[in-house]
Amino acid sequence: MHAEPRPPAAPIDLAQRLRNYLDLIRWNRPAGWLLLLWPTLSALWIAAQGFPGWHLLLVFTLGTILMRSAGCCVNDIADRKFDRHVKRTSQRPITTGRTSVREALAVALVLTLLAFALVLSTNALTIACSVFAVAITVFYPYTKRFFSMPQAVLGVAFSFGIPMAFAAVQARIPAAAWWLLLGNLCWVIAYDTEYAMVDRDDDLRLGMKTSAITLGRWDVAAILLCYGLFLACWAWVLRPQALGWPWHLALALAAAQVLWHGWLIRLRRREDCFRAFTQNHWLGLTLLIGIALGYALKA
Repeated sequence: MHAEPRPPAAPIDLAQRLRNYLDLIRWNRPAGWLLLLWPTLSALWIAAQGFPGWHLLLVFTLGTILMRSAGCCVNDIADRKFDRHVKRTSQRPITTGRTSVREALAVALVLTLLAFALVLSTNALTIACSVFAVAITVFYPYTKRFFSMPQAVLGVAFSFGIPMAFAAVQARIPAAAWWLLLGNLCWVIAYDTEYAMVDRDDDLRLGMKTSAITLGRWDVAAILLCYGLFLACWAWVLRPQALGWPWHLALALAAAQVLWHGWLIRLRRREDCFRAFTQNHWLGLTLLIGIALGYALKA
């Protein structure tokens, strides 16, 4: 007797697979990588005291997009068993089975290697910093299981482009870079706590740890305090640069945005907290424009 022939394998839909990969890296949600890009570019301008040159601008812009995309892959792998129980994340590619863990790891590795190839065109100190940046990106998703303020760890990951920018421009990391990182970390805690407020009920049920849960009824006040510390820290660091009216106007507009965010989140409604989070990149862009114009007019 001859064995029954196997039915032909279903053709692989490459277009659908590509769509799954784009969903995995949140390609349709650019607000995430803009939140990393604006402070990194601001640091480049500050370190160079003006336009940093096309090479570094390209390296840090593409590198930021690539590493944020890789971070999304790592985050979704780590959270795949939790995401299916949260309304906002239940349709992500890994948790629905549209993309396997192996595929996601491969995508993350390729993106990380591409970003590292870009960094290799800089200097030894920047390359060394990039290794730490990758390590903290991988470590962050797992802190939500044991650390009451994982947003602080995310703040380090999202802010490490700042010392890397100084390293690339000056081949050193001055104290000002670390102060800018500290201020930016406060900003990340502010906007990611807004984000965590959206999922607070689901995270409580699943036993996840977030700043929104840890802060409890002090969440709104703490967010506004973190925003204030961010702006104060950057204003203090940049005061000796004498960037004139563009920087002062940018600070005033950023402060106005902070007040608007406070108004949005005051009632802790999910849709308003999510809206506040998604609009944070405008605050970062405002400061970048003020810095760039300030140096341009100063030159």
